[in-house]
Amino acid sequence: MEKNTRLILALDVTDREGAIKISEKVSSYVDAIKIGYPLVLATGMNIIGELSKYAPIIADFKVADIPNTNRLICEQVFKAGADAVIVQGFTGHDSLEAAVRLAKEKEKDIYVVTEMSHPGALDFMQQAGEGIAKMAAGAKASGVVAPATRPGRVAEIRKIIGNDLSIISPGVGAQGGSASDVIKAGADWVIVGRSIYQSDEPGAAARKIVDEIKEVL
Repeated sequence: MEKNTRLILALDVTDREGAIKISEKVSSYVDAIKIGYPLVLATGMNIIGELSKYAPIIADFKVADIPNTNRLICEQVFKAGADAVIVQGFTGHDSLEAAVRLAKEKEKDIYVVTEMSHPGALDFMQQAGEGIAKMAAGAKASGVVAPATRPGRVAEIRKIIGNDLSIISPGVGAQGGSASDVIKAGADWVIVGRSIYQSDEPGAAARKIVDEIKEVL
């Protein structure tokens, strides 16, 4: 994924027409669009191909299963037109490696969740986050997911993975994270959802975040 704007839209809507309209309006300001189960379950897998006309698609399915099932899921998602899949790391090295092997065969990307952005991630996930980051680096994943709501954790994850892996960071905007703070902490991309797609002017909202990022680069 090319670093142009450093912004990824989290398109957590459930309406096909709305998703397309928003994607069209923000296409000049995002490097990728991240979609998840809500949109795909509401509209079908074809939405991946439809939205890929506007930006590369990251399928945030947080895949977490045995190696063969991980491979089968990622295969279908890539076939539908996604450029990347987000997977969980807590299922272990063999499950992660199965997804990464397939992605490399297809010239696609795998991003591994180290720690999520909501408060509940502190209950269990944070304790495992650094180990998962090491595992992601060892498996040669494309990158990891680390929380913009906790820039200090992003900085710690960056030290673990070095510069070979990318960091995509959710939690900017509605969850309280700052785009400039997390970029300074070591993230390559910020992921923003509600602040953009709930705006009356999604394009303008996206442009404002891009301008904020540019100020610290």
